[in-house]
Amino acid sequence: MAVWEVLVDRDEVWTSEEYGKSHQGRVGTLLEDGSSPKAVYFDSNSGASGWEVTHWSVYDGGSYPRRPEAHALQGECSCGWRGEIRIVDRTTVGDLPFREYGWETAGECQGDWDRHITAIADTTVPLPAALETLLRDVAEAIERLGEDAPTAALKAARSLELIAARTAYEPAHEARGQDPETVAAALGLSVDDSRALLARYGGWSHYG
Repeated sequence: MAVWEVLVDRDEVWTSEEYGKSHQGRVGTLLEDGSSPKAVYFDSNSGASGWEVTHWSVYDGGSYPRRPEAHALQGECSCGWRGEIRIVDRTTVGDLPFREYGWETAGECQGDWDRHITAIADTTVPLPAALETLLRDVAEAIERLGEDAPTAALKAARSLELIAARTAYEPAHEARGQDPETVAAALGLSVDDSRALLARYGGWSHYG
């Protein structure tokens, strides 16, 4: 087995700090018939076990293990969004392996997902401009403090946690009585992740 096949990631995913797994992105692979290929199974050197890989770069038409050849790449998101189908151009790459000449197309897919995340942010409930400015200023102040006084910065960050827990308790209980899909959309989260957030701030079991 080639070294790159041993070291290749099982997959590569993108996440944003604000939306986490609710909007987790990746590069999807499409075959010529428009279908998505199955994961490729690689044996370990010992033969005792192996692992499945869905990273776009393994779909190069290779024979060990046998795997299909990618026709196109497409940005995907865990919310169900799909980006532009981008045909893999092999006309100018010569003998370069797919894992090398496919990076540009994969990068375009990530750019599509980045724009998807921006669109999601635009649909969430807006914060008052003054509050957004205040939050940004506080974050920058703590970062500056951390350069000279790390423990003081940690104390400040802990204070923010306590403020969040105290101030979000009542809003969490209020939001619990609203339509779950409306609340989730306002936060830019999936319904399940939104419920988990409300439960954490409201102090009840996620499944209670």
